[in-house]
Amino acid sequence: MSEVDNKRRQLLIASGLTLGAFMLPKMAIASPYSAKSARELYLCNIHTKEELETRYFDGKFYLDKELKRMNHICRDFRQNEVAPMDRRLFDAISQIREELSHKGQVRIISGYRSPKTNQMLRGSTKGVAKKSYHMTGQAIDFNLEGISLSRVRSAALDLKLGGVGYYPRSGFVHIDTGPVRRW
Repeated sequence: MSEVDNKRRQLLIASGLTLGAFMLPKMAIASPYSAKSARELYLCNIHTKEELETRYFDGKFYLDKELKRMNHICRDFRQNEVAPMDRRLFDAISQIREELSHKGQVRIISGYRSPKTNQMLRGSTKGVAKKSYHMTGQAIDFNLEGISLSRVRSAALDLKLGGVGYYPRSGFVHIDTGPVRRW
């Protein structure tokens, strides 16, 4: 068999596997957390004052309608742009809340951020990354009503999901689904 035929066969196999993965139900196979029970969050966007109480995972499946509602509340409010958020962020927040026995609001400071907003913030705010994970829906800045930021940070670090940033002066913890790191 020629090298071209072999490469073509590999490409077809990879394409088939990718297509098959998209056809599977939205089960909790990509999440590092157990899928044994439903997950609920009470979100509040501090900028828009919007609130959302939602059950976004029923114990077996992610609920598309609820994920879309969560994406909306995490939107770039400056540009009014909505983008899909990495659902592992919501799972991480659920896990953090569970570890800390938290029942109150999850206050969102920043979720999705458009490139235009990110560039504007880079010019006016120290520490905003040029290639921020916020621009791909892979980061969220938040705090938990009634829970110290240091406890939230500690619980987030225990997950080893991705990046964890601690911003006590600004009143939030950043988590993302990039490489595991801390600052």
